[in-house]
Amino acid sequence: MKKITYSILTLLMLNISSLRADEGMWLPILLNENHADMKKKGLKLTAEQLYSANHSSLKDAIVWFGGGCTGEIISEQGLVLTNHHCGYDAIAGKSTPQENILDNGFWAKTKSEEKPIEGLTVAFVVRMEDVTSKVLDEVKGMDEKTRNSKLSEIYKKIIKASTKDTHYEGLIRETFKGNAYYLFILERFTDIRLVGTPPQNIGKFGGETDNWMWPRHTGDFSMFRVYSNAEGKPAKYSENNIPFKPKHSLPINIKGVNKGDFTMIMGFPGRTNRYEFSQGVQIATDLVDHAIVALRDVRLNAWKEQMNKDVDIRLKLSSDFAGVANYWKYFRGEYEQLKKNKVYEQKLKEEKAFEKWAESKEDYKSLLADVEKTFSIYKPYSLQRTYLNEGILATTISKFAGMAMSMESMLEKADANSFNDLNERMLEALKDMPYSKMIVAADKRIFDSLLVLYCNNIPKDQQAPFVNDVIAKYDANNMREAIKLYTNFVFNSSFFADENMVEAFFKNPRLEILKNDPAYKFVKAFRDFYIKNYKPKVDEFNDNSLALGRKYIKGLMEMNTKKKFYPDANSSLRLTYGTARPYMKYNMVTNLDEVIEKNIKYANHPDKEFTIPQRMKDLHQAKDYGKYAMKDGKLPTCFLTDNDITGGNSGSPVMDGNGNIIGLAFDGNWEAMSGNIHFDPANKRTICVDIRYVLWLIEKYGQAPQIVAEMKLIN
Repeated sequence: MKKITYSILTLLMLNISSLRADEGMWLPILLNENHADMKKKGLKLTAEQLYSANHSSLKDAIVWFGGGCTGEIISEQGLVLTNHHCGYDAIAGKSTPQENILDNGFWAKTKSEEKPIEGLTVAFVVRMEDVTSKVLDEVKGMDEKTRNSKLSEIYKKIIKASTKDTHYEGLIRETFKGNAYYLFILERFTDIRLVGTPPQNIGKFGGETDNWMWPRHTGDFSMFRVYSNAEGKPAKYSENNIPFKPKHSLPINIKGVNKGDFTMIMGFPGRTNRYEFSQGVQIATDLVDHAIVALRDVRLNAWKEQMNKDVDIRLKLSSDFAGVANYWKYFRGEYEQLKKNKVYEQKLKEEKAFEKWAESKEDYKSLLADVEKTFSIYKPYSLQRTYLNEGILATTISKFAGMAMSMESMLEKADANSFNDLNERMLEALKDMPYSKMIVAADKRIFDSLLVLYCNNIPKDQQAPFVNDVIAKYDANNMREAIKLYTNFVFNSSFFADENMVEAFFKNPRLEILKNDPAYKFVKAFRDFYIKNYKPKVDEFNDNSLALGRKYIKGLMEMNTKKKFYPDANSSLRLTYGTARPYMKYNMVTNLDEVIEKNIKYANHPDKEFTIPQRMKDLHQAKDYGKYAMKDGKLPTCFLTDNDITGGNSGSPVMDGNGNIIGLAFDGNWEAMSGNIHFDPANKRTICVDIRYVLWLIEKYGQAPQIVAEMKLIN
């Protein structure tokens, strides 16, 4: 018999028809309850074929790619398809001015040409398990602070028992802010090799101009291969490893997609916060999102200036630039669309309805008053953590100095017997410091500008005293000039600004040298100030808001017993389903003719975001599209669906009702950028690269038909 704690979950799976099919990121273990609705929309598979712990199913072809994206197995030889931007760091890391595969593309003609990617992993979900009762029984009656500190211990115990005598990993994800918990058993592979990638002017066609926009024409894909030992188990890189044979691989449908076709997407969406309170929305729109955009803008401008001067610098910084730029634009869109869609007002309306319902409910009648009090206390210092992480600690020199923070206590405790061990650990830590990305001219500009923003935007009574010390020492009458002089001093004097000096220090570390280093003193001063003065307040807010959110969701379930609730995304395996669907005045599918048109229209674009290779122009001129052309003779590039996705779904397969891949999810649209907090059924779209464009780029453009030959194509 299920315990009462689990009965909450049964409320979630009732009355499927009360919510649009395209809203929600569903846990595969619970898809039995969605199955009837999915069949009405066009699904042809059984629930067992979608998810099974004991038999081959769709989930066995889906991989957690690098811990931040999704990929899918598309051949019986472990071939993984994902987005170009998901493989970007690996591609850039393998690029040099002499072998510039980022700009020129790469297609392995044989498996021996595939490039091993150190540090890249993919993980398969072996099975899922509801462990709600196991967790809640352990934390029953605890206050929030004790509960949160106890959870990791509980997780470890459950995972240890569940993975005993196996090579599997386990992780537990809470859902509904702690009303439910799920265990995921994973099998992680570490020998991953690059198989193919288009040049970045195809894989990133449109750049930041087109990012989060429609119409789109980006060939956003790359390919890797999973290798295993002879027994099919994970193993470190070895020439003796063999291509992994998966339990399931996705067939590829090259027939194409039409308006109204059923679509489903399986992957690892990152984070949503759909049950946020109105006060949280207000803080995001009025404060935090603006701050993130302004702080990231500083890094992007400084990097761009240096990247334009030197191809080697561009290759070194390209991955970091792309990552920062992506969410720089995202947060711009989020606060614009939260405002435009009046999400704050919608949340207020929902809360007023809850408040009215709760008037006679002893457990809930004071809940929203407690929420208002909690957020009103937090709001005045809500920018502290943002300015620390996105500002003070965001420069390369600050990151390196921050990585050395643990060394201080280690050096203080070290004696003659432990010093050699400490020395080895410090030299090992040096490997994690990517000095190839330390462009001093850019970092100095960033350091200077971010500190100025901190001084201008953090209230004086909340600023670290270190700021006043700097200004008093360098120019008490001119904050801007003082920071400029101080920045020069840090970069001229800190050993963290020079890789050779860091290596020399790590080989012969001295506590006095570390504690007196200017960059180290800078980072330590701000970190210590935050930890002493604001971290306890932020932690208390997080504890209180989490507990209130958990209670609010539980109350919403009791208030709306006929409504189907879905859990927020949390980087666990999910499935979303909907339909192929156009948007506003735009066509649902784009084509290569439009790529050529954009190339001509934006020929003088300053960042060359719409350049394309001559070979692509030649193939277009010849209309050499093979079996990948549409009925009108044009080559498709991208299409739209109304599936509900978020960051982490990048690289996820877009599948038809038979589980065949028809495209790759790679972006959302600007008009629905509020999606992590609020789902907008009228405007929400998923932007997908058409699988026919992917195959054409591999076979015709890349001249690598042997890669396509591995796949199972269905027309």
